[in-house]
Amino acid sequence: MEYKVDLHTHSVDSPDGSLSVNDYRQMLKNKALDSIAVTDHNKIEMAVRLRKELGEGIIVGEEIMTQEGEIIGLYLNSVIPSMLTAKETVQLIHRQGGLVYIPHPFETVRKGITLETLEIIKDQVDIIEIHNGRAVLQNCSKQASEWAANNTIPAAASSDSHGPSGWGKTYSIVRTLPTRQNLTALLQDKDTTHRYAWPGMLGMAYPKLNRLRKRIRHV
Repeated sequence: MEYKVDLHTHSVDSPDGSLSVNDYRQMLKNKALDSIAVTDHNKIEMAVRLRKELGEGIIVGEEIMTQEGEIIGLYLNSVIPSMLTAKETVQLIHRQGGLVYIPHPFETVRKGITLETLEIIKDQVDIIEIHNGRAVLQNCSKQASEWAANNTIPAAASSDSHGPSGWGKTYSIVRTLPTRQNLTALLQDKDTTHRYAWPGMLGMAYPKLNRLRKRIRHV
């Protein structure tokens, strides 16, 4: 069996996201993805709701803004406050039994964690993103892959989708449905593979378009 896993997506609860409850439902129902982390910016309310409504195919996550850049917590029970240090943030994620996932590392445009910060917290990193579906202008996949290999850190490919276009094109393929207990081992398995495909112009433009639409609605 093969299971498609995307560990980085943004729902309508993110200021720049537009994935709806129905979008997540359809992706799971159509088997375009088998496991999806909902990682809204500094929020987990939608992720918790989707987990209750759609079941184990949803992972409760949060993309947390730290003082040094963005870090994702997976399998969370409660929200992690923003603007703490990276070190404090990873400690809080682990304190509630979550996994520390590093999105788009080394990118400056999208507030990725720098190499210097990554070296400080590397003993606390559970997974690092080596392929990001929206990494075009500043693609650090090669550097991230090398760092993961050199430090024996599990690697993942994720879409970073902020809307339906391009969703289901970048993901990791594992041999069984992931859980908090087995995810890191699955990503290190020799049979695990990663898929990447460009999400198209709309997929790239979603964050700006979504922010604009939401501002217009509130005028």
